[in-house]
Amino acid sequence: SLTVLMTIIKQATYLKDAVIIEKREHAFRGFIQVEKVSLRHRLFGQDHYSKTLQRELVHRPEAAGVLIYNDQQQQFALIEQFRIGALDDAASPWQLEIIAGVLDADETPETCLYREAQEEAGCSLFDVQPLFSFYPSAGACSELFHLYVAQAELPASGSIFSMPDEGENIQLHVFDYKDLNQLMTTGRLKNAPVIMALQWLQQHIKTLSDVK
Repeated sequence: SLTVLMTIIKQATYLKDAVIIEKREHAFRGFIQVEKVSLRHRLFGQDHYSKTLQRELVHRPEAAGVLIYNDQQQQFALIEQFRIGALDDAASPWQLEIIAGVLDADETPETCLYREAQEEAGCSLFDVQPLFSFYPSAGACSELFHLYVAQAELPASGSIFSMPDEGENIQLHVFDYKDLNQLMTTGRLKNAPVIMALQWLQQHIKTLSDVK
């Protein structure tokens, strides 16, 4: 019904109190943490709970990322770096991404991004705009990712940024707006934040064109 549809647009069918946690225990503690969780939850269309389910929950810190672009220069920037998650990728574990980082304790997403933009691209952000906050892999991981776009004065060419203490070796690439459609269709992009941000940029460029 329309009433049900309007309700589900605003909130989930069930809320946090519809989950009964029976047991939680740490299975691994490192940069990431893994918990073993025993739980029961409400079932759609029924007045009782599920049987006890065993789930493994991967904990990753809250993170934020930003697509840096510049309308006057008609350019945007991405970084390229080695990613262990893409180790078995058929093409390469070196991935094109937006600038991103993990939030330090009590740090806001915006503060994190100002810091990361300097560390990974040497850029000072302005016109910072939030897009979405989302779970990249809610089927198993607790990470919450905050996606932003922002303008900055981009360098004439790419540069290399390294943080040896953190094992980071980053190549900054600067692209022209005219290269965006080709980049989106080559299959080179393989992570959600960069694809989402560049889809926003495509619409942004179209809006600028329609206004002229």
